[in-house]
Amino acid sequence: MGLMSELRVAVPWGHIAAKLWGSQQGSPVLCLHGWLDNANSFGRLIPLLPKDFCYVAMDFGGHGLSSHYSPGLLYHQQNFVIEIQRVVAALKWNRFSIMGHSFGGFVGGMFSCLFPEMVDKLILLDTSPFALDFKELENLLTYKRRAIEHMLQVEASQKPPRVVSPEEMLQGLLKNNSHVGEEGARLLLQRGTTQVATGLVLNRDRRIALPEHSIDFLSRELFVHSIQRLQARVLLIKATQGFYNVRRVYDTDKEFILFVKDTMQSVLKERFQMVEVVGNHYMHLNQPQHVAGVIGSFLKSSESPPSQL
Repeated sequence: MGLMSELRVAVPWGHIAAKLWGSQQGSPVLCLHGWLDNANSFGRLIPLLPKDFCYVAMDFGGHGLSSHYSPGLLYHQQNFVIEIQRVVAALKWNRFSIMGHSFGGFVGGMFSCLFPEMVDKLILLDTSPFALDFKELENLLTYKRRAIEHMLQVEASQKPPRVVSPEEMLQGLLKNNSHVGEEGARLLLQRGTTQVATGLVLNRDRRIALPEHSIDFLSRELFVHSIQRLQARVLLIKATQGFYNVRRVYDTDKEFILFVKDTMQSVLKERFQMVEVVGNHYMHLNQPQHVAGVIGSFLKSSESPPSQL
């Protein structure tokens, strides 16, 4: 499946960039990347999926080729939800499926609960419909304060973008994200950097820092209430070496995922399936063949996928 086109959706602060694969007459699937990633996160997976769908992978604002937010504005999860509404309105999609990786799953989950009548299927790649914070609720105000302080510090510094060599950029990404393989890292950097005379600069907005600055953490009670609003069928693909919490690299603490699984099974019943796949948090980028089959089956069929791959 070849790339059909690059898209740009006009927004008040500039544009949202996206990539489109497949048939524009096919059933629509919106693909949402993870924190600090971009639409190329799906560049190796989508060509392996059923070809009679229309896949649109968008760059969140401040990421990839999308415009940065206007000065003075914070990047927050709800703002990214609004971006979805702007993109699907431009595409004239009234009902569609969402596939979200990591932070993209949080955004897609929030959208699916706020606008349940619009989402047919929700595919969660090593993520959850919402982020939960069981043990550190007292830190949530600290997160918000740090987000404000970071934004004001970046605005005050007015530092020019740092220019580095392509190899230094690659090694920096691999060092800061141990889940990404070299091939996937190069793909992300294709869309996440700009070539200048002396090297590469990152495209992402420097105001975007730690994910907890932007995430809406929910309590157990609010998670249950939100899931009760879902109308979509949900497929959660868990990586055997993935992670579900922004402060833990590997999900050795099973409390979080067990709560998510038990709640969604209890509320959604036959509309929820969970599959465990060998791989790490970027399984869809590193080994897309491990997840393409189960995703394709889920998109095309109402039957439950196998429980283990």
